Parts: sequence; structure tokens; C-alpha cells
Amino acid sequence: MSEIQEKIKKTIETHPVILFMKGSKLMPVCGFSGKVVEILNQMDIEFETRDVLQDEELRQGIKEYSNWPTIPQLYVEGKFIGGCDIVVQLYEEGKLEDILWTKPQQK
Repeated sequence: MSEIQEKIKKTIETHPVILFMKGSKLMPVCGFSGKVVEILNQMDIEFETRDVLQDEELRQGIKEYSNWPTIPQLYVEGKFIGGCDIVVQLYEEGKLEDILWTKPQQK
């Protein structure tokens, strides 16, 4: 595993809910990242973010780590949940609540 892959793995293991996105949760830089942030905020979930625009190695590395070509990427308890479309679908179906609210990071 490369150095960036190790760093990503450690980051994901350290944070119960983490979103790799473009921008920050206070200032998303793309609509897809903003939509996922909006959903997590509406659900009152505590989460961390990493801005892939600040680190090209991270931007490419997270795509390889997850084998998923797009950003944002949401991880919960070390598990890759998906990108914007999947998060939106899970949210609309009421399944995201089950994934997030059964975990210890609930406020």
C-alpha cells in the first residue's frame, strides 16, 4: 500500500464519519459536495471533511482507495457508503438514517 493509501486508511479509521469532498463543510466548492454536506447537516450528524482540491495526491488517492471515480465520497465507520447520487438515494429511501444513526457519532 502506498504512503497516500496508508494516510487515507488511517484518516478513515480515525473518523467515524468522513466526507472526502471539494471544499469544506463550511464552504463546499461543488454542488455534489454541497448536497451531501446539506444532508448530513439536516440529519444533525457530526462529521469530518477532507478537501481534495488542496491535495492532488489525496484527490487521486481516494479514487484509487475506493475504486470510485468521483468526489464526494462518504465513509461511515470505515465503510465506503458512496458518492452524491448514492447518498441522496439512501437519504430519500430512509436508509441513510439507519446507517448513520445507529453509530456512536450521533449527537
